[in-house]
Amino acid sequence: MKSLKIAALAGMLLATASPAFAQDLYPVTFQLKWVNQGQFAGYLVAKDLGFYEEAGLDVTINPGGPDIAPEQVIAGGGADVITTWMAAALAARERGVPLVNIAQPFATTALEMVCSEESGVESTADFPGKTLGVWFFGNEYPFYAWMAQLGLPTDGSEQGVEVLRQAFSADPLLQGQADCISVMRYNEYKQVIDAGIPEDSLTLFNFADEGVGMLEDGLYVLEDRLADEEFVDAMAAFVDASMRGWAHAKANPEEAAEIVLNNDMSGALMLESQVYQVIEAAALVGDSPALDTDAYEQTVATLLSAVSPDNPAITIEPEGAYSTVVTDRIE
Repeated sequence: MKSLKIAALAGMLLATASPAFAQDLYPVTFQLKWVNQGQFAGYLVAKDLGFYEEAGLDVTINPGGPDIAPEQVIAGGGADVITTWMAAALAARERGVPLVNIAQPFATTALEMVCSEESGVESTADFPGKTLGVWFFGNEYPFYAWMAQLGLPTDGSEQGVEVLRQAFSADPLLQGQADCISVMRYNEYKQVIDAGIPEDSLTLFNFADEGVGMLEDGLYVLEDRLADEEFVDAMAAFVDASMRGWAHAKANPEEAAEIVLNNDMSGALMLESQVYQVIEAAALVGDSPALDTDAYEQTVATLLSAVSPDNPAITIEPEGAYSTVVTDRIE
């Protein structure tokens, strides 16, 4: 039933798209949260293998980077749809960017904190007086929620923790600049292991296990775009083709990793690390792209407790922050 529905959507898009567009395909600009890597394999596979074109779409995938905030890109008209963490999206919405979650391919979290053996950290009771590496650009919210839950100040005092603004690498742990650092299971954690540090010497905390798990890579558009039926149809086709891409990547991680490498603009990615990343990232993808409202509510509750004197996440319960109008068309 679903395939028939999507086929009909694709046919409608092909029939209604302006002839000015290449091959009469509906144009979609998609902004990633970070650089092209296995974290986004499903989308890169969908484009490379023609799944988007089959769905009646002409998709341009723009990589992100340390100086690119997807929320700002879409607010400025530089993208039709973005992938970002829900924490960053809800924070941006409260600050005036009307982002709406239309689908949630990543159903679980990969955010973890890893501590070296030298740090002496074996449990959260050992955190006071330690230096913890934290990502910002919207990634800091789960950390501040966690510290608030533990009752630990983040001002560098003896009874609290020192926050190190961490670059997106494992270097602070490897170079002894921090006792613990933020890692994604599919990326920086492997960098630590690849540096020769035995896994059994590390102490690992998973944010979800600590009760502050937040939804990560979801798909977001600007709210007013959902009043356009053709755009909603295009997004339904985009989400469905993307899930096809993820299913293919999960079943064929080496092929997917090769596609990632073909799209690597840095030339620095290695096949072995990208196969690992594809496998770990694909494991986060749920059976359905529909948002789990319980996970949404947990994310909101966690964010409301994420106390940061300089940059609070959200201060009020969000309204209208997600819509099922897109996923309803492919369920």
